[in-house]
Amino acid sequence: MTTAHAIYPSLAGRVVFVTGGGSGIGAAIVAAFARQNSKVAFVDIDEKAAAAVQAGLGDAPSYFERCDVRDLAALRRAIQNVRERLGPITVLINNAARDDRHASEEVTPEYWDERFAVNLKHQFFAAQAVLPDMKAAKWGSIINFGSSSWMTGQGGMVAYTAAKSAVLGLTRSLARDFGPYNIRVNAIAPGWILTERQRSLWLTPESKARLMEAQCLKRELNGEDIARVVLFMASDEAAAITSQHYVVDGGRL
Repeated sequence: MTTAHAIYPSLAGRVVFVTGGGSGIGAAIVAAFARQNSKVAFVDIDEKAAAAVQAGLGDAPSYFERCDVRDLAALRRAIQNVRERLGPITVLINNAARDDRHASEEVTPEYWDERFAVNLKHQFFAAQAVLPDMKAAKWGSIINFGSSSWMTGQGGMVAYTAAKSAVLGLTRSLARDFGPYNIRVNAIAPGWILTERQRSLWLTPESKARLMEAQCLKRELNGEDIARVVLFMASDEAAAITSQHYVVDGGRL
């Protein structure tokens, strides 16, 4: 796989806010924006992992704050802190999520609400919080993260797949509402991206064999595969693209 990276001049100097940027796909996204000379800020609950990510950014302008996105007041404070330290936010990457498995028979109303809080609810309120910055700039790009899991009919995590399917509706509604301000809102649905978490919790020789059979591309997908698409969608190269749902799954669907 080539190590060359496209450079998007329009991303230089822009303030980017990434949720869940301390590991996995989020960490790859943070690093990718830093390579574009963006001012990249991110939140995560894992301070140790986030510190390693930030150390890898070198001298690139960056900011990290520990934040549980289920705590909307804390999320709003983090966004305000980014605004004060780096400037107005014009790129929002709603990446934070948890795909914990759960049996449908055991789901309680409280667990359902918590799963929606971590996988969907914060995406809207983060978008709402950065809207004033984007309106003032007369430009903005919001990228919400869904998942291909609901499209493949994956079982064993009904609250997760329900929340992730709702990301599409959220994206299209926000694209319509924010479009008059020249703010684009799109969604990305990753396939099975083999992050360290996925490898440690769920990947087995049998599941990998099934994955390779299902994908058109016979290789593992990683966070950089997603980050490259995010950069394009956030840049001015995608200036006419909004209200779209882009699947990055190696041709599994």
